[in-house]
Amino acid sequence: MLGKFWEVAGGKLAERWAGISAHALVFWVAGLAAWTYHHGGLSALAAPSDWLGQQKPAVQALTVLALLVAVVTSGAAVDSVTGQALRLLAGYWPTWAGRLRRRRVRTRLRRADSDKAPWQQAQARVRASDVSADDLAAYAVLERRRRRCPSTAAYFMPTVTGNILRAAERRPADKYGLDAVVVWPHLWLLLPETAQAELRAAMKALNTAVRAAIWGVAFCSFTVLTWYALPVGLAVVLIAACVVIPARAQAFGELFEAAFDLYRVALYHQLRWPLPANPEQESTVGRQLTTYLWRGSDRPTPSFTSPST
Repeated sequence: MLGKFWEVAGGKLAERWAGISAHALVFWVAGLAAWTYHHGGLSALAAPSDWLGQQKPAVQALTVLALLVAVVTSGAAVDSVTGQALRLLAGYWPTWAGRLRRRRVRTRLRRADSDKAPWQQAQARVRASDVSADDLAAYAVLERRRRRCPSTAAYFMPTVTGNILRAAERRPADKYGLDAVVVWPHLWLLLPETAQAELRAAMKALNTAVRAAIWGVAFCSFTVLTWYALPVGLAVVLIAACVVIPARAQAFGELFEAAFDLYRVALYHQLRWPLPANPEQESTVGRQLTTYLWRGSDRPTPSFTSPST
């Protein structure tokens, strides 16, 4: 029993460290290439190789081990700040950046407001009997941009990624009255393993993209060796921050929303809370359930349902 446990735990740990170290290895190999270029080409590697070849096997092994430890340690260091980096990319900035944050939020709000009239017009054309392919394409673009923003101005964030994640976080409240911040820990425990695995995979993909952006920033430090490092590093950062991270945040947000769509009834059953009778009633009942989970209640209503229900 314990042997199986350690086998599984060791496999998971090895898989995690391999994922963390992959970007680190690419980074240091690219850094070595920059150093080699700075020192005149591949011939610069001859002296270190000759030195290593002249050492005793124990020294060679320790040298290789030290290099591997450096790679893994740097990967772990980047992994430890991935969460904070994602928060920054989402727009949770420090207090001293408050003015910039407010300005960026106002810009995002203006862009969202400018899409309202075209979206309404596109929606009307789509509902018409003679809708064209161009009308459908225009509506799809506007609808996608609309879903990437919260429905209420107060919840807007200063970045694209932040608005995508905030919009997904707020949709359960908009549709069902369930505040995701309060309800999610409880709902997560009721999700089947397949749903949890999908959500973990989506978050892992998002974190991987964030780590790539961090490594891109770090790669710019090799500019002291070659100027090529600056455009390459900036290109990695821009592609990750402007394309890959928002796309993966969107994928995670859709799964997050789907978890509420499909499994919120399990939450009602587990808490013995009466199910809403119809969609109109669900928003009110969902807000009551959110309040109950957040603060509790000593009111005589609603009555708990039977455990077998």
